[in-house]
Amino acid sequence: QVQLVESEGGLVQAGGSLRLSCAASGVTFSLIRIAWYRQAPGKERDMVARINSDGTTVYADSVKGRFVISKNNAQSTAFLQMNNLKPQDTAVYYCSATLLSAGLWRTYWGQGTQVTVSS
Repeated sequence: QVQLVESEGGLVQAGGSLRLSCAASGVTFSLIRIAWYRQAPGKERDMVARINSDGTTVYADSVKGRFVISKNNAQSTAFLQMNNLKPQDTAVYYCSATLLSAGLWRTYWGQGTQVTVSS
């Protein structure tokens, strides 16, 4: 069974930095696509960053140049380094893993972690 465990988020002042981690189990980490999403109150869940199995990355325009997604296959862990945080980055952040299983693409989710950026 695939499980994703995210690190604690936290409260940070605008301009500060925070790093989230996502530890995966029950899956061959090098074969999966990892993405970070976020959901602010009253808003939809949106993708923030994605790292494919080959290491290529995709970022939402709102975080380009500020956030960096990475992974360590040996540790089965992905990271989201968030720099120059802004109050509008406040949201619950979710880690997701997408993999091909029994011929179907399946997505699994972490429990979510709150990130609050104060102005």
